[in-house]
Amino acid sequence: MGYLVWPSGRLHLPESDDVAAAAAVKAAWAERGGWYTPDLYPPNDTVVGMAEAARASIIRDGDWIEFSRDDDGDPKWSHYATTFYVAIAPFVRSGTVQFEGEDGSRWSYTYSDGQMTQQGWNGWDGSVQPFGEYVNSPFQDHQ
Repeated sequence: MGYLVWPSGRLHLPESDDVAAAAAVKAAWAERGGWYTPDLYPPNDTVVGMAEAARASIIRDGDWIEFSRDDDGDPKWSHYATTFYVAIAPFVRSGTVQFEGEDGSRWSYTYSDGQMTQQGWNGWDGSVQPFGEYVNSPFQDHQ
C-alpha cells in the first residue's frame, strides 16, 4: 500500500554542491527518526544516488538534475520523500519538479535561489505547503 507518485522536471543544483545537498538530506532524515539511519545509505553520497527517497529516477546533466518516473522502483510517497525535496532547497538555484499522484492530483515544487514553494495540493497528505509552517526547517516532523 501507499500513495503512488510520478515526478518530472529539472533543477539547477550545481555539481559542486551535490555532496553537501546529499548530506543535508541524510541529516534531515536522521532528525526525522523512523527507519532511516545514516549507516543504511553510506554509498549514496550524491543526490542522484538518493533517488529512491525522491521516488524518482534522477540523472545529472552537468549542473542540472533531471527527474523522471521511477518505473523500476516503488514510487510511493512518504515523509522521507517530502524531506528530500525540502532539504535540497538551499542548494538549488532554480527549477521545478512536478508530481502526479495515483488519483490524478498534481502539484509542484518551484525552487529559486535556495528557496522552495509549492503550487497545488499534495495528493498524498492534502498539504498546500510541505510541512506547513516548517517549510524552511526540514527537521520537523509533519503530522
